Amino acid sequence: MRKSTRTLLAAALVLGVAAGPTALSPAFAAPAPVAAGATPAATAPSSPDLSAVLAGLPRADTTAALVRVGGTEGVWRGSAGVHDLESGAPADPAGRFRAGSVTKVFTAATVLQLAAEGRVDLDRTARSYLPELIPGRYATVTVRQLLNHTHGIPAPDFPGTTVEEWYEDRFAVHEPEELVRSATAKPREFRPGTRQHYLNIGYTIAGLVVERVTGDSYEEQVGRRILRPLGLRDTYLPGREAGIRGPYNHGYQLMRLEDGTTGLRDVSVWRATDGWAAGDLISTTADLERFTRALFAGRVVRGPLLEEMFTLPEVSDFRSGDPAAFSVGLSMKRLGGREVWGKTGGRWGYNAAIASTRHGERTLVYSVNSTDAKGQDTNRTVLGLMVGAYGLPD
Repeated sequence: MRKSTRTLLAAALVLGVAAGPTALSPAFAAPAPVAAGATPAATAPSSPDLSAVLAGLPRADTTAALVRVGGTEGVWRGSAGVHDLESGAPADPAGRFRAGSVTKVFTAATVLQLAAEGRVDLDRTARSYLPELIPGRYATVTVRQLLNHTHGIPAPDFPGTTVEEWYEDRFAVHEPEELVRSATAKPREFRPGTRQHYLNIGYTIAGLVVERVTGDSYEEQVGRRILRPLGLRDTYLPGREAGIRGPYNHGYQLMRLEDGTTGLRDVSVWRATDGWAAGDLISTTADLERFTRALFAGRVVRGPLLEEMFTLPEVSDFRSGDPAAFSVGLSMKRLGGREVWGKTGGRWGYNAAIASTRHGERTLVYSVNSTDAKGQDTNRTVLGLMVGAYGLPD
């Protein structure tokens, strides 16, 4: 692997990308490419033109992509690829998609709002809110540690080890309490507050804390506090629904088929209860752009608590030993000589992200229909968008 490729890959991975393959697959059979449709704004000339990144879609690794660049430096919007492989119709720029771990930003913001109201104390233990669920071995884990991934609680167990097995189990319902019991039955990975390990489980527990202190559902609290005030009409939390409401561009996953060959399967319909408060959000690029602008402008989390989202814990990563990259809800990487904060997410068939410079000079939101959204390599469309929008890693 060339040095430049390794550098770009590292940049994307630090921002939390779970992405797909870069090599073309002989099993990929798709309609003729659809040219990227871009609407550059008559604003600052420094706004990037990402048309070249979207050119040639659909490809083996990406069937569609929707992109919005905004901020004071200029505006650019583009879409490319297909709505579905069967019809070959152009991708719908307003289509909904699974945003995966971008959900965590909404969860973190909800908890921080509750903290501002004095209903949640970030330094109080999770066990003090959920004494019947959090066992003694995790008695010192605080709410802040749940949100910045320094809690030391391992991931829960799920049946299956391959995408084919998980696909067969796609309609299973995973209760959040069940996930917490599975995770907390195991020994801790490290002493809370001493390392960082990015996992979903902290946000699953945080969602249960929201329900405990409000006496309301997590979904209703996010809706009341964030979705409805910001007018995010195309964003919702699906609960046990397996499908995507309204228009959406189909997601496909490369996997072994019934006849023993490897090919693409439509994975758009798939319950996301394993993600819940950590990863089940469904949205659009327009809604996520509006949310990103409001969040970075201090209109979602107000006052000193907003700084929790822009403060990295002074610990090292559990696996790599690198400095921590995740704050409360967000992550940070220096690209093009400046800090870029944001969050990416991946569900089968879908990659998504929100990102911004600290004061909103340039925002980026994308949905990329990746055919291996949880693969080991990073999708080249995702890499191109991040670097094209912000520049190379420092």
